[in-house]
Amino acid sequence: MPDRGGGPTGPRIRVGRPSRRARTLLLTLGVLAVLAMAFVMFAGFWTDWLWYRSVDYSSVFTTTLWTKIGLFLVFGVLMAVAVGVNIWLAHRLRPPLSAMSLEQQSLDRYRMGVAPYKKWLLLGITALVGLIAGASATSQWRTWLMFVNGVPFHQKDPQFKLDVSFYAFDLPWYRFLLGFGFAAVVLSLIAAALVHYLYGGLRVTSPGARATSAATGHLSVLLGVFVALKAVAYWLDRYGLAVKSSDFKATGNWTGLRYVDANAYLPAKTILFCIAVICALLFFATLWRRTWQLPVIGFGLMVLSAILIGGLYPAIVQKFTVEPNEQAKEAPYIQKNIKATRDAYGIADTDVDNYSGKSSTKDTTKQRGDANSAASYRLIDPNVVSPTFQQVQQKRKYYGFPATLDVDRYNGQDTVIGLRELNIAGIQKHNWINDHFTYTHGYGAITAKGTATDSNGAPVFTESGLPTTGKLPSYQQRIYYGEKTTQYSIVGGPQKELDYEDNGEKTTSYAGKSGVDLSNPVNRAAYAVAFSEPQILYSGAIGEGSRILYNRTPKQRVEAVAPWLTIDGDAYPAVVGGKIQWVVDAYTTSNGYPYASRTTLGDTTADSLTDNQRAVVAQQNQVNYIRNSVKATVDAYTGQVKLYQWDTKDPVLKTWMKAFPNTVKKKADIPADLKAHLRYPQDMFKVQRELLTRYHVTDPKQFYSGSDAWQVPDDPTTRDNRAVPPYYLSMKLPGQKGTGQQFSLTTTFTPSGRPNLGGFMAVDADADSPNYGTIRLLRVTSEVPGPEQVQNKLNSLPDVATFVRDMKGADSDIEYGNLLTVPLDGGFLYVEPVYAQGRNSHYPLLKKVAVSYADADSPDGDTTAFRNTLGEALNKVFGGDGEQTTPPDTGTTTQPPATGNDALKKAIADAQDAYDAGQTALKKQDWTAYGKAQKDLQDALQRAADAGAKAKSSQKGG
Repeated sequence: MPDRGGGPTGPRIRVGRPSRRARTLLLTLGVLAVLAMAFVMFAGFWTDWLWYRSVDYSSVFTTTLWTKIGLFLVFGVLMAVAVGVNIWLAHRLRPPLSAMSLEQQSLDRYRMGVAPYKKWLLLGITALVGLIAGASATSQWRTWLMFVNGVPFHQKDPQFKLDVSFYAFDLPWYRFLLGFGFAAVVLSLIAAALVHYLYGGLRVTSPGARATSAATGHLSVLLGVFVALKAVAYWLDRYGLAVKSSDFKATGNWTGLRYVDANAYLPAKTILFCIAVICALLFFATLWRRTWQLPVIGFGLMVLSAILIGGLYPAIVQKFTVEPNEQAKEAPYIQKNIKATRDAYGIADTDVDNYSGKSSTKDTTKQRGDANSAASYRLIDPNVVSPTFQQVQQKRKYYGFPATLDVDRYNGQDTVIGLRELNIAGIQKHNWINDHFTYTHGYGAITAKGTATDSNGAPVFTESGLPTTGKLPSYQQRIYYGEKTTQYSIVGGPQKELDYEDNGEKTTSYAGKSGVDLSNPVNRAAYAVAFSEPQILYSGAIGEGSRILYNRTPKQRVEAVAPWLTIDGDAYPAVVGGKIQWVVDAYTTSNGYPYASRTTLGDTTADSLTDNQRAVVAQQNQVNYIRNSVKATVDAYTGQVKLYQWDTKDPVLKTWMKAFPNTVKKKADIPADLKAHLRYPQDMFKVQRELLTRYHVTDPKQFYSGSDAWQVPDDPTTRDNRAVPPYYLSMKLPGQKGTGQQFSLTTTFTPSGRPNLGGFMAVDADADSPNYGTIRLLRVTSEVPGPEQVQNKLNSLPDVATFVRDMKGADSDIEYGNLLTVPLDGGFLYVEPVYAQGRNSHYPLLKKVAVSYADADSPDGDTTAFRNTLGEALNKVFGGDGEQTTPPDTGTTTQPPATGNDALKKAIADAQDAYDAGQTALKKQDWTAYGKAQKDLQDALQRAADAGAKAKSSQKGG
């Protein structure tokens, strides 16, 4: 052999060990790296704990944490033990290797390589599978808590007569256990087979027996356990039929048993269960018989039975028994589905009335009077006027309003409200101090009448300014928590905050107890790591009293303290008790209500107004049971979160209240002044209206045929073909007792594939009303124009064409507001505000009001009007003479009437003045003044025409 050490051919090179100093340095660096990684993991845990403690919901954090830890340990250990024991047992049952075959000789080097590390390899494999299984099990914490805390629904499914709680709370946990069992057996079987092969218990190419008796017995038992679990799966599948989704060509999405399920699949699952039990016993019998002949035959029989009994037989029943007379066969099951779906979505008690669609009287004077009291027509569209709020009430660039404002009630009046929140993008100079210390909060609630505008078409503000003043009682105006507040802020320390600017800069320092204290260096270090911001650790702007505020949107905070709730997409503010409180509607949901059809929340709750801010926060997106069980509030100054029980009968909420005791307050604890601002939630309403497009039909035959199916119409005021949003409106419904209007949430339906009106839906949305939550559904029995047809009719009016031409000539954009629908005298009254925005104007102004009265007998031309005010439009539609006043608080009033030639002369003079004013404004490019002049000109010309008509009439009479 050649000398590889250098020898006489060259110097010997010595490779020495690292010096002690180098080893110490490497060891120190390794320890520091481990500590750094440990602190990074600790930082996430510690900051979460600090946040939950700061909002007084630490029990939610600890309950969730201990549940996850418990699941991780139990199922991790079970998986590790199952796999480890089978590996150990396979090794223990290995045969002697005295007579080695060629196959075993080739495996010898692997055995030799494994031998020194057998114990460590066993521990490593079991630890790995245990960690993976444990981590997977932690995701089932909701399933476990619902299983151990479940309360009965006191409702039984129609097929198996089991309480609904079995499907909602128990069956999901049993399915998880079954899946875990399959995983444990399969992994154990693979591991045991590999060990048996490695040590000669199994042979692939060697002559003679393929397996030793010990290996045969061991693997047969594992296979028997697998088949036994399959038997359990067949048994659970029987109950799973009650919550199984399928595509039923007659009705689309379907949940529950159909004829073929009850008469083919159900008996098939029972038969397969019995076969699987027998097959499992045959596998266990190999412990004594030491042969796989019978179990293999039994397993083959089970597979064949699954194909024939579980697949072919139901297909035959469907083809030759159901399809020739499907309507009759499926009718009993459709009836069960209808009942369960209506119960699960809270629409079972919907009050359905036929509505003729034909005017019950031809007395237009009475109709005109009834129109005044039928509704408080909301001319201020919260979806349109946000730019107006922004332009008029923003005050500073670093403030902003949400794109869609909210509707509430103050002093008995429908009110549009928006909060002047902090808009971090509007800060002129961005740096860490400005973004997180100086600019920390918004200021004030801005409100406007929902039913009135000023003479220019702008909202009539009832609370405005900076600080705000108006009709609201005194309240804390600083807004530290809001829908637009997504960044963290550090407050309360040595660095002062900008409060507001009003003839000088005013500063403040946060006095609330919200947020997490940063005085502690450990806390600062943890947040520096968690937020990836090292300045938090050493900045001099942080000191005694400094607190960090984060998770600042209302939906974020409610979702964090109640992760078992599904959050409504629209949180809305209310000024209550001297504070601004965000109100957040929250839902309990389930995917396990037998026979109830499923819906996808993300799709069902989307409409033409849905954006990222107003998207529903779904704990589970596919549901077939929903309740608005919780009303939550978030204080805009302190961030305090309160959860109030709203649905006292909901078993899902009761289950979660058992799991998280003392987190949800009783319904009786809701303050009276807060309750006055609570309302029926939009997302719940949208889910219910989507279900009612089909489930307003309760007759199985009619449901099957789909002859009376509806659809939610597209929003005719937009071009994106998305569903029309529901509208809050104070109105009086046909047959309603009393004379007052109800604060309602409303929507329309059209027949599937047709544009005419099919139905009208309204729910009493006033939480103080004894009829809160009562759904009224008017089924239109005549051909009445729908929203799209009314919009098309409006667009075809000559007055509209002239208005559009004039506005385009003045380089103004036109925007249509909410198309409100109000039942009136057997027909429907449509009201739509129309806004215009000039090139030099940054916000839209109400310029026109369109009104259309639609019933089955009305001629098209005489029932639609496009006028300057609501009063004028109503007068035109119902044949008024222009002398009637507008409904209370619905906009600017018409000019007081004059008579004879004096009225005509005054109108002509006013028209000349308006024309001159318009030309002057046009030269100055003052588009606001030009718009007002055009409005005054049209008013004057209309009065001139009316006066001329009166003069002619009086001459004929004379």
